[in-house]
Amino acid sequence: MTDIGGFHDNVARIDLGEESVDYESIDDEDAKKYIGARGLGVKYVFEQGPDVDPLGPENLLAFMNGPLSGTQVTMSGRIAVCTKSPLTGTVTDSHHGGWSGARLKWAGFDGLLFEGQADEPVYAYIEDGEVELRDASHLWGNGVHETRDTIEEEIDGAYGKNLSIMAIGPGGENGVKYACIVNEDDRASGRGGTGCVMGSKNLKAVVVKSTTKMPQPADQETFKEGHQQAMAAITESEVTAPNEGGLSLYGTNVLMNITEEMDGLPTKNGVYTSTESMTEAEGVDIDAERVSGENVRENILVDEPTCHSCPVACKKEVEVQTMHKGEEMNVRMESYEYESAYALGPNSGHTDRDAVGLMIDRCNDMGIDTIEVGNMMAMAMEMSEQGKLEEGLDWGDSETMVDMIEHIARREDDLADLLAEGPRRVADRKDAHDNSLAVKGQTIPAYDPRCMKGMGIAYATSNRGACHLRAYTPAAEILGVPEKVDPYEYEGKGELTAAFQDLHAISDSFDICKFNAFAEGIEEYVLQYNGMTGLEYTEDDLLEAGERIYNLERYYNNLAGFDGADDSLPARFLEGGDGIAGQGASEGEFCELEEMKDEYYDHRGWVDGVVPDEKLEELEIDIGPGTGVDSSGGATATGDD
Repeated sequence: MTDIGGFHDNVARIDLGEESVDYESIDDEDAKKYIGARGLGVKYVFEQGPDVDPLGPENLLAFMNGPLSGTQVTMSGRIAVCTKSPLTGTVTDSHHGGWSGARLKWAGFDGLLFEGQADEPVYAYIEDGEVELRDASHLWGNGVHETRDTIEEEIDGAYGKNLSIMAIGPGGENGVKYACIVNEDDRASGRGGTGCVMGSKNLKAVVVKSTTKMPQPADQETFKEGHQQAMAAITESEVTAPNEGGLSLYGTNVLMNITEEMDGLPTKNGVYTSTESMTEAEGVDIDAERVSGENVRENILVDEPTCHSCPVACKKEVEVQTMHKGEEMNVRMESYEYESAYALGPNSGHTDRDAVGLMIDRCNDMGIDTIEVGNMMAMAMEMSEQGKLEEGLDWGDSETMVDMIEHIARREDDLADLLAEGPRRVADRKDAHDNSLAVKGQTIPAYDPRCMKGMGIAYATSNRGACHLRAYTPAAEILGVPEKVDPYEYEGKGELTAAFQDLHAISDSFDICKFNAFAEGIEEYVLQYNGMTGLEYTEDDLLEAGERIYNLERYYNNLAGFDGADDSLPARFLEGGDGIAGQGASEGEFCELEEMKDEYYDHRGWVDGVVPDEKLEELEIDIGPGTGVDSSGGATATGDD
């Protein structure tokens, strides 16, 4: 057990097949070594074994809080969902904001561990430190929004007051490999197929009812110092300053015009590095400004809600009125995000602002990842153009895209059923690997590695497949945080990426929003962590914990068959036969991946992408059999990913 501040020392282990709930303490040493949320969740998933079937009853689905979740710490409304991914085969964690993470903490839990498979659909109801399984047969087949409304009517509670829901839609029920979990605020644990795992367990929703019971710091004086310092940093930052900073004014979509001007916005399935380059090459009517944060704020913004304990308010609630197949559509939703707009817009060959809004809302309701489904449709468009699909999609056909989202979620036709399997399986079945923008089976977000070289090595070495949130190098390459670096320079990016990966492993394990890293640093992290927990960690102690968590994930993947060969990028970003050079401001650029991998592995102390046993021992990772690799270059773990 643990008495570290910020923890309830209460984790529920729910066996859905046996319909049983056991309540466990948290090992004190694990809490100190792995912090919580992502770190502790991955440890629980690891203990189930890296060789489990992601969609089998033995795979663990862990909803995890950290010691700072639901506290006074700014941006502490996050929750981590950890599992083995059906999309990639790697360990994955996917986070969402809003209020559900805070309410789970207030309801008396540090985590919920779901295993087994229910015979019939159920949802979990959590209140006052207890978990109850309830029938969800009447909810099966419903979208997330109808599920949310139905449960709210059935329970004596109200959203925005004392009730939160984390639910899947038809995408999760039907095994879409990139299905996600969405809460009542349309915040999604979007990547890696967490909703697909949830659907395989016949678990429709996790419902949390609680009053506000914020944990109190163990060391009030230290916490107060850290909190004041963090608030000052957030208020003074050009990125996060409330009502003034770019993120506060325009949300994540503040980046659309910036990356467009840099020629760092993948367009038309990554063929072009901006919509302007596509326009010049093909003479099409496409302009990223139409789906930018500035355009959204000026034309369709209706509200700016926020997550628990967040002064930034990056969520931009919009109302869209548009025609779809002769029918007037009026959709109000949050939030018009940069990554979603990129994948469903420019990367799919169009910039229809209102159609993108309609698509984001439909993805949320169907419970599928906006990034993955947009990129899957872009992949299908390119394959159709090349004659690899009999019935395909046309570039920029936003009207068909709107309908295709529900077709995919419900697997309603042959093309939808194919695309629901994700990029790796589509590429295998249709000999279309050169059309895929995936790394380890997950497609890239909205940063072109021909322009931002740090993103290239970050995508390649991400433990959960292509991802910007494992190591957000654009902080330095675009925003100058903590200092400005040349986005086109590849030297030093391996070490920079590792530093960001460790830092973000810390914040994900606290669990607080990564956007605080645009203002705060390790000093603020240490003060707030020590103040809440009562521990006396140094900066080096905390950074070592971040390194330990990242290595634990890599170790899991090594045992699952991944090594340096899987730390790759789509061929079109690399110089060679299939490479496509950048255009405009990125003219002639490719990503120097191999040079950066060498630097990165050397800094990490890995051998061809594998954590040697000496590194595991150094970091006190004492679970599992080890990789059998030594730092001098012994036999390397191999396998088919």
